[in-house]
Amino acid sequence: MVPPKSPPRGAVPVPWLEYRGGWESVPGEIIEETLVTLYVNGRDVATIMCTPKDQGWLALGFLKNEGLLSDLGEVELLFLSRDGCCADVWLNRPFRKPDREIITSGCGGGITFDDPSIDLDPVTEDLRLEPETLFPLFNALHQRDSLHARARGVHAAGLSDAREILVMVEDVGRHNTIDKLVGACLELGIEPRGRILLATGRVSSEMLRKGARMGCPIIASRNSPTSMSVAMARAWNITLVGYVRQGSMRVYAHPERLGYETDLSDSQPVTIRAQGA
Repeated sequence: MVPPKSPPRGAVPVPWLEYRGGWESVPGEIIEETLVTLYVNGRDVATIMCTPKDQGWLALGFLKNEGLLSDLGEVELLFLSRDGCCADVWLNRPFRKPDREIITSGCGGGITFDDPSIDLDPVTEDLRLEPETLFPLFNALHQRDSLHARARGVHAAGLSDAREILVMVEDVGRHNTIDKLVGACLELGIEPRGRILLATGRVSSEMLRKGARMGCPIIASRNSPTSMSVAMARAWNITLVGYVRQGSMRVYAHPERLGYETDLSDSQPVTIRAQGA
């Protein structure tokens, strides 16, 4: 079953006034933000602030990350309303909405039905690479035809095999990008386990949990992790990297996958700089 593609949206034309020693009217685009309500078997499950693009991936990935969907074979039908503001998922089995909701630190106040600090099994997949491998991968996240190139103001997430970006998504919510990424993997038949998870936003506990569920041994971001995500990464055997810039990065957990053999459980983050930087 292949979920339908949403219409090409994500940015809207908005002119603005720009001051550079004088005023000038400039045509341009800004990121679109709207509410999308997810229904499962006719029941209202969640309303998510998001960029109305790839809502099918968002719906599938959200259910997968929350442990409410095992695989695409359980999906009988996925229907998007004409305006893209409702995503109806019909499963070929009974569905019961979880009773407990947790407001996350995501943009717009995202929700999760899982306590992000709940123990998961440590990630067993191993992946070793040189630190310099990450720099070109982050450059490839923002493609010429991306929403970021058109309008800025958007987060991106990607999955990589250390050679290339296998799939990339964008959304105004950083946590939404991980859900979309998982949904894309379901539809496209891409195995996320053992891959690198790349993100542009802050890595909070719910994002770390999503990455752990995906089985990603390395999670890297241009931004900062939180204290809980660092503790979870150390417990779940995940290499957590932040502040990836051209020439440097900070490693908060399990740096051995990047060639630095030490235990960071009781130490400070390691800053790695590229040779010649």
